[in-house]
Amino acid sequence: MSLSKSYIPQLTLDFLSQEIYSLTNRESANSFLMDTCGVRSFFDNEAEFTALKRIIYENITPDNIVNRREFGDYQTNESLASQCVSLIEGDSDYEFILEPTCGKGNFIIAALNSIESVSKLVGIEIYKPYVWETKFKILSFYLTNPDKETADINIIHADVFTYDFKKLAKDTKVLKTLIIGNPPWITNSELGTLDSSNLPKKKNSSLQKGFDALTGKSNFDLGEAVVVNLFNHFQYHRGSFALLVKSIVIKNIVKSQRKNKVKIYDLHKYVINAKAEFDVSVNASLFTGSFGVEISYTCLEYDFYTKAEKLNFGWVNDKFVSSINKYKQSSHIDGYSRLIWRSGMKHDCSKVMELNQIEAYYTNKLGEKIFIEDNIVYRLLKSSDLKNIDVTSSRKFTIVTQRKIGQDTSYIKQELPKTYQYLCNNEQYFSSRKSSIYNGKPRFSIFGIGDYSFKLHKIAISGLYKKTTFSYVGPDKSKPMMLDDTCYFIGFNAKAQAKIAQFLLNSQIVQSFLNSIVFSDSKRSINKDILMRIDLYKVYKLFSFDEVSSYSDCITYSAWESFKNEIEAKDIVQPTLF
Repeated sequence: MSLSKSYIPQLTLDFLSQEIYSLTNRESANSFLMDTCGVRSFFDNEAEFTALKRIIYENITPDNIVNRREFGDYQTNESLASQCVSLIEGDSDYEFILEPTCGKGNFIIAALNSIESVSKLVGIEIYKPYVWETKFKILSFYLTNPDKETADINIIHADVFTYDFKKLAKDTKVLKTLIIGNPPWITNSELGTLDSSNLPKKKNSSLQKGFDALTGKSNFDLGEAVVVNLFNHFQYHRGSFALLVKSIVIKNIVKSQRKNKVKIYDLHKYVINAKAEFDVSVNASLFTGSFGVEISYTCLEYDFYTKAEKLNFGWVNDKFVSSINKYKQSSHIDGYSRLIWRSGMKHDCSKVMELNQIEAYYTNKLGEKIFIEDNIVYRLLKSSDLKNIDVTSSRKFTIVTQRKIGQDTSYIKQELPKTYQYLCNNEQYFSSRKSSIYNGKPRFSIFGIGDYSFKLHKIAISGLYKKTTFSYVGPDKSKPMMLDDTCYFIGFNAKAQAKIAQFLLNSQIVQSFLNSIVFSDSKRSINKDILMRIDLYKVYKLFSFDEVSSYSDCITYSAWESFKNEIEAKDIVQPTLF
């Protein structure tokens, strides 16, 4: 039984202790408590009512409360909940309040405390101890505020992903609606690692194709799934919403507006300090707006605490940008890159595939000394290695088993017996890789590999860091250096070509453009979609040979003209998976 004295407020406990003897069964208790605080079916069954009596009079040891943070459950404190409710735009004559993941009930109490007009309130929560805590808080609220008129309140023990919002939306269509709360801050893949059953029906909602879908680009946030579902069902209501979510959720919803055209408008994003509020290093914000009248394609961003306006992001014609004002100053270079940006290699087997070199041998993360041939061992760069303008060395090495995706790896046995034996000795690590991209592929397969990986000269950028500086990555003793899948790059056969590209990419106009389209609070600020929007030919036309030639001694006029021909005439061809 998930009923515990530990979350019954003292005032409520005293009240129940006085009244409990006069309540002979569940029906009488429910009727009495509904009259007192408006909560329907306070006890779902007779056993719960009996359990409460035992807890009060027999001093039953409280149940242990599970730490729900591993499930993305970050409970909103009372002060923050009150501030969030107070930020809702417009008048406060809301008649119906919905809290889709009510947790411990702090948002509900804040709303009841601030909004006098509410006649119906529904809270949904999957974790039964939180259902009890919310009910007892509501009872305590009305005991403390006896002059307040009670609403029709239903706190439902249910899964937000299977609850019938369609029926609820239909039943409350005529009521001015407020949706508030704090949906879970976790992705479907993170819950998968916890073997959780609390997952919505999975689908590739962003319609990612091929490699992107297989390697996680279609991974979605559960809070986003909750919010999108609510918007779909309640968009035709009169009313508003105020939802605490990860900032990336707000970006994704605004971005999807051009396709989905959900009737939400007057959108605002209030950036909070999640570390201070929840002791978690996540970019989070309060997302507010209204339902039912217009369709907004932009969102104003503010500081939650000072209310200072930070920027306006969203759609400008057919382009999605992080700062509309900044974008207007550099929009003329927005287009499509004739040079295809690639992500680095992916192997998901770092214990075996990533090596350190010590004199005449290598070591791996298992602490083993490795004596293998050097033929398919290459220097490896990670995002943290791309700090300098020029990068010509690395801390790590990696084994590159293929030159293109799907290549047969049986050659290793014949040509590189030591390497083959090493890989076979550690085959268990390859077979335990969870990603489906390796299904049906040759032994020791890798991804993010192709002819482009073996270009001697590369211009690279980290996908994980906020700065947008592009580094030149040169060869190591005539062998190209590899980058891992947290990096993006374009490759060249000649250093002069790479240096021209680096000059253009690090120019003020490109940096300003990136600053206007990159969302710095995203987990991966830089991605292929962002980089492919830099039209290098448009940038090229802004500079003269004299300006660029001073950047590096290797840049000749011939190289300058050759670079122009490559970015101007090359057909735009999207790479295939294999």
